[in-house]
Amino acid sequence: MYHSWLDRWDERRARRGEEGKKTTDFALDADRAFPGAKKIASIEEFCVLADQALADPAFFDEPSGGDQGFEREDGWLKFPSGISTEIEENNVVWAKITESRSFDQAMVIFHHWNASSRNRQIANFFSQRGITVVEIAMPYHFERSRPGSVHADYMLSPNLGRTIQSIRQAVWDGRKLIRWLKSEGYRNISVLGMSLGSWVAGLIAAHDSAVSKASLFLTAGSLADMVWTGRATRLIRDSLDPEIELTDLRRAWGPLNLENYAHSLARPDLDLHVVLAKRDKVVLPELSERFMQRLKTAGAKPIILKLNCGHYSLAMPPYILLVGVSLKRFLSRATWRPDDGRPFTRKFC
Repeated sequence: MYHSWLDRWDERRARRGEEGKKTTDFALDADRAFPGAKKIASIEEFCVLADQALADPAFFDEPSGGDQGFEREDGWLKFPSGISTEIEENNVVWAKITESRSFDQAMVIFHHWNASSRNRQIANFFSQRGITVVEIAMPYHFERSRPGSVHADYMLSPNLGRTIQSIRQAVWDGRKLIRWLKSEGYRNISVLGMSLGSWVAGLIAAHDSAVSKASLFLTAGSLADMVWTGRATRLIRDSLDPEIELTDLRRAWGPLNLENYAHSLARPDLDLHVVLAKRDKVVLPELSERFMQRLKTAGAKPIILKLNCGHYSLAMPPYILLVGVSLKRFLSRATWRPDDGRPFTRKFC
């Protein structure tokens, strides 16, 4: 009875997320995803470029490596993004910093798609326990979008090229922020990603050895499969369906598929924590299970918490409280100092 009510609550929440939204046109837009590529006109040509990007270990490395332009004031940090888009606001990255009194650990949070607010309670909870929390705005969200706009949907859409560009921009922005945190003296960096943010956090953890812990909430490997089957992305599926087969979409978005980086996520100096919802209709459990199996096959040993709730109801008690306890324990586990190779354990009060 209770879980039937929970399922209905999740469905109502999904419907609210669709209010005012419309389908948008399918587009390749390959030059956004792969700058400098020649003009292409077919899905097959796009997929060839995606295959090349997947094989390129530097695809998620910002070419300039420029770490200039950071401005910090009153608990906020802003800096220029490494990718320039036609939305001027999106080209400046904003992050809210909730400081602790220790430089032992900092945690960067990557929010969910279409988020309307940051996670103040999480930030306050962990900052009081010795972890500085930095909540970054992902592309086209919060300060990076024009007031009243629907630009948050630019980050994930039936525009294949812009979706890759947006995720890549989020990864570049996150890695740039992590370099800044290291330069400020933070010794251990964790990333926490929620739903779409878990893809960004996972890609960063797979490509950046500065990350020692990654916690992925409501995650899976294949972004293509998630969009194709998920409750929250029906409008995107409606636009994709007449234009592209799922097999081609998987290949086109191959560079964004965390399963393709399982061996990197299984590196011995990275700890993984995963939170899944058994009744999830947005990120289907079978997709999450496939990703978990791929990680284990690669040698990873993720700590996995599965709760009998839905995608949205994870934020409700008692589930969110169980998540908080699990995340706290994960972050307090011993990790390795990059400076001297010795393990340390962060004690919480």
